[in-house]
Amino acid sequence: MRITVTVDGTAYTDEVEPRTLLVHHLREKLGKVGTVVGCDTSNCGACTVHLDGHSVKSCSVLAVQADGHEVTTIEGLARDGELHPVQQAFHDNHALQCGFCTPGMIMQSIDLLADNPDPDDRAVREGLEGNLCRCTGYQNIVKAVRDAAHHMRPGAGPEAERLTENTASPVGGE
Repeated sequence: MRITVTVDGTAYTDEVEPRTLLVHHLREKLGKVGTVVGCDTSNCGACTVHLDGHSVKSCSVLAVQADGHEVTTIEGLARDGELHPVQQAFHDNHALQCGFCTPGMIMQSIDLLADNPDPDDRAVREGLEGNLCRCTGYQNIVKAVRDAAHHMRPGAGPEAERLTENTASPVGGE
């Protein structure tokens, strides 16, 4: 089947097998290797991307289902050489160890903060329930999400303004 999908602001038209998972299309056909394959069963969340601005586990979405839609991957978050505020907060709070789950955690965290811009620890933990990390213990991940929320509040400066732009349209306002 022929599909056209906009990924990180660029439209791609490709032939795909109807059974191709979005995660495999992103990695193998488009080179978006920041979206990782963890379990292929939608249990771990490592493959989380945004589809039309909402987080989805790309191992549970067929590439043909993304036809005509916008996908944002971890590679599409940084703007003008600056990390997205959630990426920066993960870095600043050492919210990773091996880094395997980090792209999915960040993508899910952005969606969580779009729904709840001021979550407490419990809300962060509940919002990230479908994303698993085997090595951090989650404490610094929770801390990073709360730190990002603080920096993204209205009036928090240019980072807040940039987040608003990125959250409103995951591909930078297009």
